[in-house]
Amino acid sequence: MKKLIFGTAGIPVLTEPHTTENGIMQVKKLGLGAMEMEFVRGIYLSKEKANKINILASKNNVVLSAHAPYYINLNSKELHKIKASKKRILDTARIAHLCGAWSIVFHPGFYLKMEKEKVYSNIKKNLQEVVETLKSESNNVWVRPETMGKKSQFGDLKELLQLSSEIENVMPCIDFAHLHARTKKTNTYDEFCSVLSSVEKTLGKKGLENIHAHISGIEYNNSGERYHLTLKNSDLKYEELIKAFKDFKVKGVIISESPNIEQDAILLKKLFTL
Repeated sequence: MKKLIFGTAGIPVLTEPHTTENGIMQVKKLGLGAMEMEFVRGIYLSKEKANKINILASKNNVVLSAHAPYYINLNSKELHKIKASKKRILDTARIAHLCGAWSIVFHPGFYLKMEKEKVYSNIKKNLQEVVETLKSESNNVWVRPETMGKKSQFGDLKELLQLSSEIENVMPCIDFAHLHARTKKTNTYDEFCSVLSSVEKTLGKKGLENIHAHISGIEYNNSGERYHLTLKNSDLKYEELIKAFKDFKVKGVIISESPNIEQDAILLKKLFTL
């Protein structure tokens, strides 16, 4: 990425009719530069439609990404669930590639009260197989496990940075609201800088120039994430986060996952360009 761009998690709320194509045009109209296609309950695009979306997004300079279905657990104890999880990631990557998307995001799995080292090994093995399949298909979309907001879920920053350093074409999706909910920290300028320093230390400058991040407010309890909030109705110190992005010269895509997705995406962009 040549710069940091901002966009929405899904079709902007005020888009009518509520289609992917109109969403791309609305993102452009709002002065934003990215949209994450939400396949969280299933992949709703055909191959034919994906090719049209690729042309439209390219023409309007809108960077696309995709969020895979929620029903993924690469650490399941049941083989059929592992196979289904890998298929969902692969199917997302295949449609995303046809759309010309930059990267895909997915929730990697659950600990299931297993030793963390064993969970890491299981998820790494299964993710490696996914990446090898995509490579054999000449599909170079970035595959991004997401930092997760509940302590029962695999996906703290250290785990995902390690995966990204060990598997080709894997990078983390850093969800700053999830990190805040999971740790009860990661909410000051210094803590945001520590996250970005860890990215640079593990993945080099390439990691900072290839950021895919989610930002929103968040409600949480001792177990972690409960639900998302708008930035102004939350305790997330997003102004300090934007300052850290500036100081580290971060490049890539920032996706707003707030309930008012386009409003907070515009807010974050304005702060960054001040």
